[in-house]
Amino acid sequence: MTSMTQLFRLDGAVAFVSGAAGHLGQPMVRALAGAGAHVILNGRNADRLAAFAAELSCEGLSCESAAFDMADIAAVRSYFSAMPRLDILVNNAISMTPTPFAALEPSDFDITYRSSVTAAFEAVRAALPALRVAVTATGEARVVNIASMYGAVAPDKRIYAKPEQASPFHYGPAKAALLQLTRHLAAELATDHIRVNALVPGPFPRPQISQDDPAFAARLAAKTMLGRLGRAEEIAGPLLFLCSKASSYVTGSALAVDGGWTAW
Repeated sequence: MTSMTQLFRLDGAVAFVSGAAGHLGQPMVRALAGAGAHVILNGRNADRLAAFAAELSCEGLSCESAAFDMADIAAVRSYFSAMPRLDILVNNAISMTPTPFAALEPSDFDITYRSSVTAAFEAVRAALPALRVAVTATGEARVVNIASMYGAVAPDKRIYAKPEQASPFHYGPAKAALLQLTRHLAAELATDHIRVNALVPGPFPRPQISQDDPAFAARLAAKTMLGRLGRAEEIAGPLLFLCSKASSYVTGSALAVDGGWTAW
């Protein structure tokens, strides 16, 4: 039998992570690269990606940068259709300007849906030949879409004392659509041995938020069963599980990583 340690290894795998240099993107990349994958870092800021890639390389991790906007569907199609092999696709990027309810425009919804839901679909479809090459080599390929607890439940307005703290109306609906896209893709690609799952993070605020507004951070923490906020590095294990053979019988699922927020 394969050992537990080997089940979580990704040696020889090629992984693509959008939003790679972000708050949760960085620990996701480190999890995959640390398990042996060669990780392609995607984002819109080429300098930020290059700096992160240099940092990873100094740590002995294998990576490269691919700077383009996932909302640019032509760029998404061009990049993925040219890939020779892809074992793991992590759709993490989303473009969104926090906008109050009264000021929201249709264009705000358009760009948020386009950069997350539409981009994820286009990336998977364009990458199908590369994903199938990975299936031929190893028996499977994996897609993980990064959703949110606010794709499953509504924000509790009592937590958000300041309007600028509230989860925007164009964010949760896009993440809900991404969850349903995950199920559709899982059904479509099961016979190709391509597993598609979603990771559903809960409250993972940047450390600065706790420092600047500890009362707000405390209200967020109190909504979880564990009574605390998530640390960015705690996203790494769940992602690695969905991207490895440890989850070989898991597809079409949504794995909540929210301290119990959505369970009560």
